[in-house]
Amino acid sequence: QVQLVESGGGLVQAGGSLRLSCVVSGSRFNFFSMGWYRQAPGKQRELVASMASGGMTDYADSVKGRFTISRDNAKNAVYLEMNSLKPEDTAVYYCYAQRAPASYFWGQGTQVTVSS
Repeated sequence: QVQLVESGGGLVQAGGSLRLSCVVSGSRFNFFSMGWYRQAPGKQRELVASMASGGMTDYADSVKGRFTISRDNAKNAVYLEMNSLKPEDTAVYYCYAQRAPASYFWGQGTQVTVSS
């Protein structure tokens, strides 16, 4: 059974930094894409950052220049370094791993709260 376990969320002041981690267990396969979504209260879930197995990355415009995604294919892990955090970054962050076009696995979510 594939499981994604996230860690690293928390409370931070505006301008601060956090690093999210997500480790996948139960799968020997390399995932086509791994990354992070987030969902703020009353808003739709949105893609924050993704990284393909070959290294190509994609970021939401709102986080470009502040967030950096990385992954360790050997460990089936993906990370999100978040700098210069803003109150509008407050959300539940969900890790995902995509094995095929219609095959997604999700983490349980980790809360990130940025105080002003």
